[in-house]
Amino acid sequence: MSENPTAFGGVKPFLRQEKWRIFILSALLITPCLWHRHIEAGDLASHTYNAWLAELIGRGQAPGLYIVRQWNNVLFDVALSWLGKLAGLAAAEKIVVSGCVLIFFWGVFVVVSAVARRPAWNLAPCIAILAYGYTFHMGFLNYYLSIGLACFFLAFAARGRGVDWLFAATLLPVVFLGHPIGFLWALGTIGYVALWRKLGPKWRLLIPAAAVSCFCFIRWYLAHHAQFEADWPEQPFYTFNGADQLILFGNRYRILCWSALAWGVICFASEAFPRRREREFWKPLRLILELYFVAFCATSLLPENVHPSWYAGWIGLLVSRLTTISAIFGLCAMGLLRPRKWQLAGFAVCAAFFFVFLYQDTGDLDRMESHAEQLLTGLPPGTRVIGIIEAPDESRLEFVHHMIDRACIERCFSYANYEPSSEQFRIRVRAGSPVVTASNDDSEAMQGGTYVVRKEDLPLKVIFQCDDDDPTKLCLRDAREGEKTGQPPGSPGP
Repeated sequence: MSENPTAFGGVKPFLRQEKWRIFILSALLITPCLWHRHIEAGDLASHTYNAWLAELIGRGQAPGLYIVRQWNNVLFDVALSWLGKLAGLAAAEKIVVSGCVLIFFWGVFVVVSAVARRPAWNLAPCIAILAYGYTFHMGFLNYYLSIGLACFFLAFAARGRGVDWLFAATLLPVVFLGHPIGFLWALGTIGYVALWRKLGPKWRLLIPAAAVSCFCFIRWYLAHHAQFEADWPEQPFYTFNGADQLILFGNRYRILCWSALAWGVICFASEAFPRRREREFWKPLRLILELYFVAFCATSLLPENVHPSWYAGWIGLLVSRLTTISAIFGLCAMGLLRPRKWQLAGFAVCAAFFFVFLYQDTGDLDRMESHAEQLLTGLPPGTRVIGIIEAPDESRLEFVHHMIDRACIERCFSYANYEPSSEQFRIRVRAGSPVVTASNDDSEAMQGGTYVVRKEDLPLKVIFQCDDDDPTKLCLRDAREGEKTGQPPGSPGP
């Protein structure tokens, strides 16, 4: 790759030489999107349900709902809606999500390879794990897609040649359509790199100092201005190091996370310690380590959730999703090490355990959603449903209840659907809609089980977990006026 004067010059021979490896690896990468009937990825189910609502809006069958023109946080939704009209939403979801995984994986692969100046095959297991990490399984698909595209932008823009800049400039608006965080990361990183190259060695430390000062100011500003509500992470700051993307459904993922991180440290130390006095070893690492440090400071100083006054809903889980960027910089640093077979073997073992765990846990969720579909089949058209489903205590993925949204497609209306009332997505709601609540606060209360049912909400169904020994077993009941949505059936009202 380094023999070509432009990044584009290296693409064609690389594809020609490695086409079978690329094809086989891509086929393996999309397997988790196909191994169950449903792709269990938290908020993904809500995106698919809202794509169905968009179809109903177009046919005039969703009273009180409308679509606004929006220029960010929409790329995945638009692609899903467009393909859903051609192939049906079930097939479209599989195709579009598989495409997102491939874009993310190969985007990270390309940017790591660009830093290392050689194809990063030795880190393929790590990139595959990251592709199915926390960000993916929370269902943040617009953000996820934006980060993958931003990686392509960075890999080409960093070369600074004409054709590379042209491709990068074409990508940038698409990155923004995906998510503004991906757009800001792409611009911020390329600006940081350009300034770093321009300044002399004595002045370069001013750049990370200025970046960290900005994050400190943002933290102070959010904490001292009433128009912002902010929640700060409860976990220690050092846990948001990028490896936390491995922590998904239970404690065994935590063990795997710290094992993979320890193995990465061993791999790095095995080369860094013997070469600690070699200036040529540390020179290319300095910039990447600075970028990782700045990203780590961002996750340490920014709020986990923030509620600006101009949005009805919260902008949530910022820190938890931003560690994807920290992980990418960490992989770039690992890419600068000389590839060793024993390093690859260790990461391959971590990946094997990760995907075996993933198959088992997503299989349980798939069975739960299939059960929900059985319960909702045959309901009268237009029935409103609220899902009260909790993830296990040790699980980090809290959006399990969104599977009820997807289970309602062609069957019912998910009355607690948060997207329209949050005012952050293209589908919006007017007060009085029979399809979904117009209050974001009510939506959160409904899903949390604390909402008190009103007369105008009826008729309303509640689907809930009804077996303490088997959390995948669900039951359906009628809601009553004056009761809380999370109230056990048969118990007296408040």
